[in-house]
Amino acid sequence: MDNIHFYEPTRDHGLRHDPLAAIVGPRPIGWISTVDTAGRANLAPYAFFNVFNYTPPVVAFSSVGYKDTVRNVEATGEFVWNLVTRPLAERMNLTSAGVAPEVDEFGLAGLTPTPSRLVSAARVAESPVSFECRATKIMQLSKADGAALETWMILGEVVGVHIDQAFVQDGVYDTATARPILRGGGPADYYEITKSSLFQMRRPA
Repeated sequence: MDNIHFYEPTRDHGLRHDPLAAIVGPRPIGWISTVDTAGRANLAPYAFFNVFNYTPPVVAFSSVGYKDTVRNVEATGEFVWNLVTRPLAERMNLTSAGVAPEVDEFGLAGLTPTPSRLVSAARVAESPVSFECRATKIMQLSKADGAALETWMILGEVVGVHIDQAFVQDGVYDTATARPILRGGGPADYYEITKSSLFQMRRPA
């Protein structure tokens, strides 16, 4: 079909920018805080993140490259996911900088670490929602032929949830009021969830 662009991902896609992340998107941002065995905090955003189970809730993110976050989760078995909202977007972006392990990304981005209740990693005080998590599985991803990739996926059970009550209305968390942002495709695209984009559908009985 002449109107279909086809390519094999192991070869050149023939476009100006890899389209895969734009197609599977926008995606929630995994803004992950951890702590190392020396007590040093780390905070970094990950474009590959989502929730995969209800009870108990299980979230997962993947790191392209063996980074400080992966090392810290392996060492402590814990991490915190922090919701990125539009007012926090620029500061989240600052925490994506490739800095040395001793650099405190909280301080770098002007954010406040606040103690979690059940895990050792700090939460982002400015974030309206945080999940305290205990790792359930850490695995290095592989290709179809079994060859290892330089990508690690971390799954964690959510053991504690913090929600700013300003975003709970009549017992229901209001997604749009918090103004979460999502990662789009391209080198710099993000999207904000707003009330104007809302529509509803009920599951068939």
